[in-house]
Amino acid sequence: MKIKLLLHIILLGFGVTAQHSKAENIILISVDGLRWQEVFEGPDPLLNKDKKYWSETALNARQKLMPFFWETIAGQGQLYGNRKLGNKVNLRNEYWFSYPGRSETLCGYYDPKVDSNGYPNNPNENVLEFFNRQDGYMGKVVTFASWDALGRILNRDRNGMLVNLPGEDVEGDGLTQAQQLANEIQHFVLEYFGECRPDAITFALAKAYMQAKHPKVVHIDFADTDNYGHSGDYNNYLDAAHFIDGMIANLWETVQNDSFYKNKTAILVYPDHGRGIGEKWTGHGTSAPRSDETWLVALGPNIAHLGEVSDEGQIYQDRIAQTAASLLGMFFKANHPVGEKIQGITE
Repeated sequence: MKIKLLLHIILLGFGVTAQHSKAENIILISVDGLRWQEVFEGPDPLLNKDKKYWSETALNARQKLMPFFWETIAGQGQLYGNRKLGNKVNLRNEYWFSYPGRSETLCGYYDPKVDSNGYPNNPNENVLEFFNRQDGYMGKVVTFASWDALGRILNRDRNGMLVNLPGEDVEGDGLTQAQQLANEIQHFVLEYFGECRPDAITFALAKAYMQAKHPKVVHIDFADTDNYGHSGDYNNYLDAAHFIDGMIANLWETVQNDSFYKNKTAILVYPDHGRGIGEKWTGHGTSAPRSDETWLVALGPNIAHLGEVSDEGQIYQDRIAQTAASLLGMFFKANHPVGEKIQGITE
């Protein structure tokens, strides 16, 4: 990755990477169980039956599937994890499923005791509550999640942060019409996946809150890709990825048209784990080989315009939390060790 880092330094010298020395706000987005293969290669031709996103080349197919990733982020940000180029992102934890993956990412730490999706309140401090303790950030750190386990993963009982879960309305005086509508709609959708709500509802609640309250740290946890993956519905799995790409594009447009956020907001997007390959694409965990393989994208102020990072290198997911802190000019300390920041993303 030395060539990319040198390019980063040169670009900084010419002042083309950003309009601010650091971000003031950050949006962290988790995309549950979306494989790097679809992100970097487009739909698997052996699984994709309706050919909605089909193209003669993988480069065109991936752009049809995730146009915001491959037009805006590829032009203005960074994408890590194309293993065909030797650029690797992996989980540090040995379990390769949801609670441990999210805990590792948000805490910057692999705790071997966190070994179940039913694990109780997480004893490990996360980067969101760290942000919430900093001057100017208290009460301005929020999570909107499609999966109800995020309440335990982030241990909202301990830190009191707003962690909005499926079925929960956003409360408070003076809710905007958009917030009221988002609250209402979530009670009129079918429950296809039990403890999860559709990502579109999570998106609507998060966007309406951002427009009304202007939080400085927004964490959004999407789940549709994993749910459709487990159900073996590859076509809807692809649609879910496509719609998530569209929702991230919509958020970026919202950010760039709001003076509170414009040119002052970074975005990091990543999964909590990968998936198996071949007939095991529907699962993850140790029974689905290679589901520890993940990816990462970054966009925003002071993030060099490297596009698809093609240099050989290895990133582990426990480095994302410190990277997020570094983008805001902070150093994340917790009640446990924390992985170091990713040098290619921050200075």
